[in-house]
Amino acid sequence: MGVPLVVEISAPKARKKLVRRTRPDRSQLVRHIVQWAFVALNLWLGVQFLLWARYFELGGNGAYINRPSGVEGWLPIAGLMNFKYFLSTGQVPAVHPAAMFLFIAFLAMSVLLKKAFCSWLCPVGTLSENLYTLGRRIFGRNLRLPRWADIPLRGLKYLLLGFFLVVIGGMSSDVLLSFMNTPYGLIADVKMLNFFRDMGLTAAIVVSLLVLLSMLVEHFWCRYLCPYGALLGLASLVSPAKIRRDAEACIDCAKCAKVCPAHLRVDELGQIRSAECSACMACVAACPAENALQFALPPRRAAAPAQRWYRRALGPVAVTAALAYIFLGLVLWAHATGHWETDVPRDLYMRLVPRANSATHPGT
Repeated sequence: MGVPLVVEISAPKARKKLVRRTRPDRSQLVRHIVQWAFVALNLWLGVQFLLWARYFELGGNGAYINRPSGVEGWLPIAGLMNFKYFLSTGQVPAVHPAAMFLFIAFLAMSVLLKKAFCSWLCPVGTLSENLYTLGRRIFGRNLRLPRWADIPLRGLKYLLLGFFLVVIGGMSSDVLLSFMNTPYGLIADVKMLNFFRDMGLTAAIVVSLLVLLSMLVEHFWCRYLCPYGALLGLASLVSPAKIRRDAEACIDCAKCAKVCPAHLRVDELGQIRSAECSACMACVAACPAENALQFALPPRRAAAPAQRWYRRALGPVAVTAALAYIFLGLVLWAHATGHWETDVPRDLYMRLVPRANSATHPGT
């Protein structure tokens, strides 16, 4: 007689019972309000700065408007250089000090709250998010690059970051001070303004290509090319607040992973350590289960999910308050100590601003 064949059939995995949320998630509504409020702030600063520059370009005709130091947030390289100078000498530089304080503020946000600056405050991040949303509406979907292309491309922003860190890290405090006091350093903000006002054909083509790619691929600039985001991502690795999944409360629906703009496997991990996570909380908003997914501090040791996350989860209002505390705290401290305004005489600006395009980089 033959040996009877025994086939072991595994029972299908039992589906977990869904315990729905008791309150609707408002993280995306709050985040979008914060995003557009920060965009409005930057537009207001931009208009002020344009009027300030025009005053000098017109030879001092018209009403004078004080230079808004907040525009130095658009000078992250100056912020990094001044930060290096501050660490080397203990002195706050006189030129573009606001760039340094804003750089420190955004870095502190990342250390404490992942890359929340990128998804909650950064105007470029807001533009990028709206571009890929628009692209999805126009083309029906966004492209997702295969891993063999995605991973090397993600490395580009770290190469750019490494370049800036090596160059600036190798500059002595005297060289940094000298650079900032050259005509190029003094009016780097005006040159940034003129880049957009007097954009050449090559620059316009590059910007248009980036806009198109950002419509096709989610966060193309942020994911592959932004060195600032790379630095903040590395800083965010030590953040105590992370996206955390409760395996007991999770029903394994994978909705969180489907909406993640960074394409992280949120549904398979207990916590998201990745430098790509920007704490946008889109995954939290998509999760239907109570206490299954949250942006939170490490959980308590408790038997029930509700007890584990009690006063550990950070809601959108708490994140907003923390970002505002860090941002306003450093800005007000810089104001109070007299380290916010760039100390450049008006007559020097009168000579430099009208000829900003002729100011060349000291290294050329």
